[in-house]
Amino acid sequence: MAKTLREDPADAETLSHRLLVRAGYVRRSSAGVWAWLPLGKRVLDNVSRVVREEMDAIGAQEVLLPALLPKEPYEVSGRWSEYGDLLFRLKDRKGADYLLGPTHEEIFTLVVKDQCTSYKDLPVMLYQIQTKYRDEARPRSGVLRGREFQMKDSYSFDVSEEGLEESYRLHREAYVRIFERLGLDHRIVSAVSGAMGGSASEEFLAPAEAGEDTFVDCPSCDYAANTEAVTFALAPAPVSAEHPALEEVDTPDTPTIETLAAHLGVPASATLKNLLVKVDGEITAVGVPGDREVDLGKLGEHLAPAVVELVTAEDFEGRPDLVRGYVGPQGLEKVRYLADPRVAPGTSWVTGANRADTHARNVVCGRDFEVDRYLDVVVVEPGDPCPSCGAGLKLDRAIEIGHIFQLGRKYADAFGLDVLGREGKPVRVTMGSYGIGVSRAVAALAEQTADERGLCWPAAVAPADVHVVAAGKAVPLALAEEAATALAAAGLRVLLDDRPGLSPGVKLTDAELIGVPWILVAGRRSADGVVELQDRASGTREELPLTEALSRLTP
Repeated sequence: MAKTLREDPADAETLSHRLLVRAGYVRRSSAGVWAWLPLGKRVLDNVSRVVREEMDAIGAQEVLLPALLPKEPYEVSGRWSEYGDLLFRLKDRKGADYLLGPTHEEIFTLVVKDQCTSYKDLPVMLYQIQTKYRDEARPRSGVLRGREFQMKDSYSFDVSEEGLEESYRLHREAYVRIFERLGLDHRIVSAVSGAMGGSASEEFLAPAEAGEDTFVDCPSCDYAANTEAVTFALAPAPVSAEHPALEEVDTPDTPTIETLAAHLGVPASATLKNLLVKVDGEITAVGVPGDREVDLGKLGEHLAPAVVELVTAEDFEGRPDLVRGYVGPQGLEKVRYLADPRVAPGTSWVTGANRADTHARNVVCGRDFEVDRYLDVVVVEPGDPCPSCGAGLKLDRAIEIGHIFQLGRKYADAFGLDVLGREGKPVRVTMGSYGIGVSRAVAALAEQTADERGLCWPAAVAPADVHVVAAGKAVPLALAEEAATALAAAGLRVLLDDRPGLSPGVKLTDAELIGVPWILVAGRRSADGVVELQDRASGTREELPLTEALSRLTP
């Protein structure tokens, strides 16, 4: 069953969304929820098989934990509230609270606590390939960003930091092999741990225009990082007594950096932009140079698990010290002040004077105001200096296909995961967490390998090795069936298109859309025992006797 479509779905935004639907791999069930049809299920299973083989090869053991989970473990870890609206919450008939699992750190920790009591039981690595659930506010891009998705999550449990580093290394190397076998072009980039916690974090990204992640890549060295993890080593400017005194100036109708810079005749980089946000409900100011923007995602990752949101008009009520459009760090009351490292001690700025239509110049950091905490929070721009070598960075889009963390003892502490150590005393276990988006990998492959004719799967994940097309009746059909039988007997996976009533052109178009590595066509020269063999990736076609074609395909 593979019903193809001639037109793109109306709501399709990405190449993978359009082609997976048109080629009959998936169908939308509801917003963010997809049915995997026979062809799609084969590709999904092939990705899972490669993942399984490489996980087994490093000694990880597969389990299958429930997707329907009790509330209590997530309350213990704090993620029942931290996940907010992303959690699917439900009650059973007795009123008990449950959730559909978005990820399983808590449950794996409890499994190991139940099964492992001594250091002799460790190290251990467990994994599962399972359906996960997140209530995305705006599910989009087909299977790339859904509410229900397939994921491989694995967890390592060790009694020492050295053991954790070894488990992390094993997973990292396994991931490289997995993505190479799948045929995915990928980058390993530094990332922030955020709400996951831990001391080390790396992402595996598949470069693609449809990607929702932006990463930096240095053309001069091997530095690569998620934009949220980029840190610039900026030398602080020395505090100087040579700065003129702070001076307030009338600046009517200049609530934006652009209007202010034009009014005073200064570059935007000389101004100090102060963005007001709420961090777990507490108003906080974030200062950055006026020619830069605050990366709210980056800020949120730095402050996780705290919830970061923009202030609203209601937040200004009863706060005369907060004047919209004219906020300055000097004289702020009961407001925590965060700043980008560029706002270094000794630097002088033009900024708001905390009075309407008024700004202040010669506002010096360290003299007129203090920074409570420095964070790299600006949006990274092309040409920013590489933290490693100083060359100008370039930015690219990518799909996140994997993420690995050295979690440490966050969850072991929450659940009291101890084992008896070599000295006969309890030892707190340290953990790693490692995820691969299995269904996302399918979409990423579609994005990277498709061409103007349709999907073009690498052999490792394709739903079949050969797509046999009967381009005609009687003799072509008989030859196509003969070819399909011989190929299957040789151990190849075969897709046979013997649909009646369709023109050869429609069948050939569908074959190219479906994207199996080889297309074998029994058509106009079938009476002579001649078929056409097409390499889907290169597009090369050749007419040759069926026996020779079979020999080519079954070395």
